[in-house]
Amino acid sequence: MRLNIYQKVCLAFLVFLSIFWIFLFISGSKTGFYNFLYSFLFGLIPLIGGFIAMTNSRIWGGLNSAIGKAIFYIGLGLFCWGFGETIWSYYNFFLNEPAPYPSLADIGFAPSIFFYGIGAIFLAKVTGAKYGFRNKFAKLFVILTSLLLLAASYYLLVVIARGGVLIPEGETDLKIVLDIVYPLGDFLALLAAVIISGLSFQYFGGKYKDDIISILAGLGVMFLADTIFSYSTTIGTYYNGNIGDLMLTIGLFLITFGVLGFCEKPKAVETKIMNKP
Repeated sequence: MRLNIYQKVCLAFLVFLSIFWIFLFISGSKTGFYNFLYSFLFGLIPLIGGFIAMTNSRIWGGLNSAIGKAIFYIGLGLFCWGFGETIWSYYNFFLNEPAPYPSLADIGFAPSIFFYGIGAIFLAKVTGAKYGFRNKFAKLFVILTSLLLLAASYYLLVVIARGGVLIPEGETDLKIVLDIVYPLGDFLALLAAVIISGLSFQYFGGKYKDDIISILAGLGVMFLADTIFSYSTTIGTYYNGNIGDLMLTIGLFLITFGVLGFCEKPKAVETKIMNKP
């Protein structure tokens, strides 16, 4: 797999963050400047990577092609998440207080999941998912996968992560909406990743195979990371730089790393094939 300059920088930054996280873990630090700093730094991966992806989607025709739309919307989702994390860090650094929930940070976090989903839909068009539907078992696969993931998502995101209560009593209207949006978005993003992988895997190939797999794997890791985040906040054990934040770092890296693979000018023949609307 040949990496472009964006991917090399992204990978190097992940190595740095991994060493940073190990330092936090060994030191036992759960609050303070370095924990806040880690939270801010890993948010730079989607913030900067998402911006690069959006601006470079024009290489593939921008919003005039399926692959251009996939890159743009996945990049937009990343950028929104990074924006939310920046606001989260503002509360930590400048207000010296934990970010409340809901907060302005949710302006970035909440829509990011759905932009990932939109990007995944367009990604499905260029990965051969429609050809996968020609298999007589494809529809059965989609139905069974949806039901199984729905059950698993409810158990993990509601029963375990939220103590069996999706919407606690006495919540504000905004918090009720967000309490529904986050688990629903996580479920849809995971569902898209699994279905696309199942229907398209045999068609994966060529230069961008690993990049596509990285994006889909990242969506799966983000689901697990959000589950850990919800669980730790529910039982009151969350802190900046915990294992959940490490999972978020890995998930965001995988999505960013994958989409950045499309941010160099492709050969003319590749552009012609993948730029179909």
